[in-house]
Amino acid sequence: MCMVIFAPIFAICAFATCGGYYGHLQVKVDCADRSQSNTSINIDFGYPFRLHEVHFKAPVCEARREEVIFLDGNFSSSAQFFLTVGVFAFLYSLLATIVYVFYQKKYLRNNRGPLVDFVVSVIFSSMWLVSSCCWAKTLSDIKTATNPTQVLLLISACRTQENKCTASQEPLWSRLNTSALFGFVNVVLWTGNIWFVFKETGWYKTGQRYPTRSASGKRSSEMRHRLYSESSFDQPVEGFAPQLSRQESFNQQVSRQGSFNQAQVNLSLPHTYLGQPIIYEGENKVASQGPMIFINEM
Repeated sequence: MCMVIFAPIFAICAFATCGGYYGHLQVKVDCADRSQSNTSINIDFGYPFRLHEVHFKAPVCEARREEVIFLDGNFSSSAQFFLTVGVFAFLYSLLATIVYVFYQKKYLRNNRGPLVDFVVSVIFSSMWLVSSCCWAKTLSDIKTATNPTQVLLLISACRTQENKCTASQEPLWSRLNTSALFGFVNVVLWTGNIWFVFKETGWYKTGQRYPTRSASGKRSSEMRHRLYSESSFDQPVEGFAPQLSRQESFNQQVSRQGSFNQAQVNLSLPHTYLGQPIIYEGENKVASQGPMIFINEM
């Protein structure tokens, strides 16, 4: 969704702020002999920043004539590359928006649409990164080449200390700075879009269907298997459980039969009477009397 909404907008902002730039620089030359005083020199430059083709006329104070001076540097390659990436990114994102909205079923059919979108997103993210870095470096070089101090050194009259040279107006760089910023925003946008497109491919779905276990997961499963195998030796085997239960039931029946027979034997014994026992200390002397037992003979 972020691709559909923001990619065309930021692409337009990137190449529009770079391609439509025009800079203006104005310097003044005041000769010491007053032959040419307060001479204003206007220097205009812009995209594609072929500064070696930008020229202006400056006075020569000693000879009372003018000389033609060219600026230094040709920065068209980086600027054009940045603008080209922006234009193609805008066209592709616009096409992708139409496909997402109106041809969603055909896009997901046979997994071809997500795969193509994934590859193109990787290509554009890398191209945005390279072009933005090159454009940021080129912008720094353009600022150096059009610096008023650097331009005044190109004028022969300004290299003489008696003459007075000043910069009355400097270029505004806010627009170009914004274009470089939009370039890096596109890098982040397209790089983030790679993940969302990857989730729609068959590679991500295959990984979700057959997840791979980590090393820690394998170790924990092995430990659980070992503990289970060790505990299985301590417990009785399930196959012999019925036999053990039968043996226990047989022993219980035998014990019950024995207790029943013992009860019958006890019933056949003569009746007894418990009294106090008699303890003799000497001959025919009773020391204490305890419980006494009388047996009735049958």
